[in-house]
Amino acid sequence: MAERSGLEKGYVQLYTGNGKGKTTAALGLAMRAAGAGLRTYIGQFMKGQHYSELDAVRMFEPLIEIEQYGQPQFCVPGKVLPEDVGLASAGLEKARAAISGGDYDIVVLDEVCTALYFKLLHVDDILAVMKGKPEKMELILTGRYAPDALIAAADLVTEMKEIKHYYQNEVKSRKGIEN
Repeated sequence: MAERSGLEKGYVQLYTGNGKGKTTAALGLAMRAAGAGLRTYIGQFMKGQHYSELDAVRMFEPLIEIEQYGQPQFCVPGKVLPEDVGLASAGLEKARAAISGGDYDIVVLDEVCTALYFKLLHVDDILAVMKGKPEKMELILTGRYAPDALIAAADLVTEMKEIKHYYQNEVKSRKGIEN
């Protein structure tokens, strides 16, 4: 496919912090972009579980494509399995192909900062992806614990800060809201 040129200039956006809404912000941007005819690829690191967002995004095909690069169970810090590292590495290769392939205007690397924190990926690899993105492509990075190097290299950084969360009152994850 020929290189898309829906954007005059693309930037790198980073959504981080301990508050809720990082993935939701990236999905909202993808949905807005679809309304403008732009194509988005979303690669979700460390996610292999079913979330309602998968079903919602599929309603926007072929303008939004989503893939997961994780196991069905949660990855635990300090207990990272070789399979977790392998899935993240394979996912990064898929994301690189999406970035260089010319089919997408926007690429989202969801939870990539968390994957860095869990040492599933290396920060230098993500910096290289940021530096090598096409000029007319928007790149979105999400996840807690964004390293300073990514913050410095991004064009836009938003920190979601938790002030209060109902999880503290033992409210479980709810379908359509958190999952």
